Amino acid sequence: MTTQGRKKILEDRSSRSNPHEVVVCHLQWNVAVDFELSVLRATARYTIRRVEPGASILSLDTSKLEIDFVCDEKGKELDHTLYAEEIEKPYLGQRLDIVLTPGVTHVEISYETTPQSSALQWLPPAQTAGKLYPYLFTQCQAIHARSLLPCQDRPGVKMTYKATVSVPRWATCVMSAVQMIQQTSPKNVKTFVWMQDVPVSSYLIALAVGDLRRKEISARCAVWSEPQIVDKAAEEYSQTEDFLRIAEDIAGMPYVWGRYDLLCMPPSFPYGGMENPCLTFITPTTLAGDKSLADVVAHEIAHSWTGNLVTNATWDHFWLNEGWTTWFQRKIMARIHNDDRFLDFDAIGGYKDLRDTCEDERMPDEFKKLVLDVGDNDPDDSYSTIAYEKGFNLLLTLERRVGKEAFEYFFQSYVKHYSSQPLTSDEFRNFFSSAFPNAMTGFEWEKWLHESGMPPEEPSFDRGLALEAEILAEAWLSVDQKGPPVPELDISAWTSNQKICFLDTLQTLSSENALKVETVQQLDKVYGFAKSQNAEVLFRHCQIALASEDESILPVVLKFVTSQGRMKFTRPLYRALFASARWRKVAKAAFLEHKDFYHPICSKMVANDLLQIEGKESEKNGSLNLIKDAIAKMNEIKDGSLDAIHDAMGNAIAKVKDIKDVIVNVRDYDNVVLVAAASGAVLFAAGMGMMFFRRQGESIETNGFRIASRRAI
Repeated sequence: MTTQGRKKILEDRSSRSNPHEVVVCHLQWNVAVDFELSVLRATARYTIRRVEPGASILSLDTSKLEIDFVCDEKGKELDHTLYAEEIEKPYLGQRLDIVLTPGVTHVEISYETTPQSSALQWLPPAQTAGKLYPYLFTQCQAIHARSLLPCQDRPGVKMTYKATVSVPRWATCVMSAVQMIQQTSPKNVKTFVWMQDVPVSSYLIALAVGDLRRKEISARCAVWSEPQIVDKAAEEYSQTEDFLRIAEDIAGMPYVWGRYDLLCMPPSFPYGGMENPCLTFITPTTLAGDKSLADVVAHEIAHSWTGNLVTNATWDHFWLNEGWTTWFQRKIMARIHNDDRFLDFDAIGGYKDLRDTCEDERMPDEFKKLVLDVGDNDPDDSYSTIAYEKGFNLLLTLERRVGKEAFEYFFQSYVKHYSSQPLTSDEFRNFFSSAFPNAMTGFEWEKWLHESGMPPEEPSFDRGLALEAEILAEAWLSVDQKGPPVPELDISAWTSNQKICFLDTLQTLSSENALKVETVQQLDKVYGFAKSQNAEVLFRHCQIALASEDESILPVVLKFVTSQGRMKFTRPLYRALFASARWRKVAKAAFLEHKDFYHPICSKMVANDLLQIEGKESEKNGSLNLIKDAIAKMNEIKDGSLDAIHDAMGNAIAKVKDIKDVIVNVRDYDNVVLVAAASGAVLFAAGMGMMFFRRQGESIETNGFRIASRRAI
């Protein structure tokens, strides 16, 4: 370990960079956006500092980038090596080593992105609200920034940056920084200049370009979106300034980022929100029409302190970002409602989500710990509600141990002490224990931080706001088990949170024995949940109906999962569909038809989910392993010609003994696509269509083996 300023840089195996020897301090990024070819042409000019005085190599992370030229501050070319991608770990990308001559303080890299760059999603006009212009947005968390620009792609390294972005005349560019300049050239090109003076980790660099409009909320807050929804979004998020002021009061520290703007994203955005400094990306699934899902905004605002200022040193300590932010968000919302019970009310639903995750046998036990051991695996694979809800419950338990007032004062000290610094779970533990040396006797830190599964202590929640919803859920369970009468309680005046609590409770009560189909249909007849405009309500109703195998819900579910790409909704619903033999075929067909609509992260994760189920059956005859082997070999291909593809496929098949003629039927064909999507296969992602076939009905003869396709992608 070495130091970046006063902080040590920990080993981070998700990165191949070397900040312990040479660290980047500032980025000057010049970018030209090319919608026709779906690429960025850019230069990244870094100010560097040698941590080790004799260091002569700068190592950067890259992924799916074409490196054109590397030079020093005087324009003199620097020797560099771009290493091959690791076949078994393609998500780590390619290390770029740059040889530093004596005295060099700046390094400039000219490069282009490629259509395979996982941080970038290019939307055609048809996938936008206006249907006239294309759209581009980035998503860099966790380790996708390396496909946007060469960088030290780890949360423990922070830098400032200035960006100059050129876009077509019709377009507007927004970024995770403060805008300095906007100008239009005679060549029908707009240029935007952005400055980020607060050091940030690479995963917080964000860019969006499209036909965008802005509507002010306050002097420092605005909403951006396509013009068709900007008024609706501004109304939905009108409490943003109130959230921000309350957050400043709780944190005991002013908001340091200048602007706090929101960009309401296209529906394929894979997360609820992304806390990019100065510009939160937020899913349109929060546009419920009644501000009931605005707590997502409160969550992203909270990240301005917990995550963006105080940052987990590596992805092993991700809970420090999300556990603290969930606690902070619930504090903000309790203040908005002027009722401390609201924290408990929201936490009840979170605890149910936590239990569901811990009981999910598909998730490895090592991912059910607060402190992870990501190693050189893909951090995306460990992403779940554990960091959020288990982390929150640890903090709530600590708060109740020392008292609310003392804990909130500690929070302010914590933010002040670790501002602009990365930290680990042990550092947090030690800082807390030093603040409360007499209060932690017998506290089970090791179980909380390092044991898998549910927390060692279950908090006692105030259920006052949840009681009516829980009683109604029990009444409907009685209807299911004993028959009428149907509850007559009118819930039309209930808040969305009460309805969510009702559905959560009903789902828990029926977890072992699903509700009868007639009960689910009667539930919908009375309350109309299947037509709800609130995505959280609709999602829970769909889960309950799928568990009961209610055929009537299928069109609703399919429309829901194919009209938005938020992984919180898409992944569980696809899993539920795929787990049912009667719906597996339609689920797979829906995903394959819409896989290019989803963000690459979402597409990969859904494909992985489906393969966990499909793989158990397909691997019995070895066909799926055969496909995986072929894809692994094909990812090595530098020559994209059909002959090279034939040879790689043939060589892969030749390794399998006793197979003379391989026919890929429709199921195995679909598995090829799922494996390709899950692995991020180069040729698949490059949009070359089916990796083994070019057109419907084609058979490829290679090395004496035949592969027949039913159709092309």
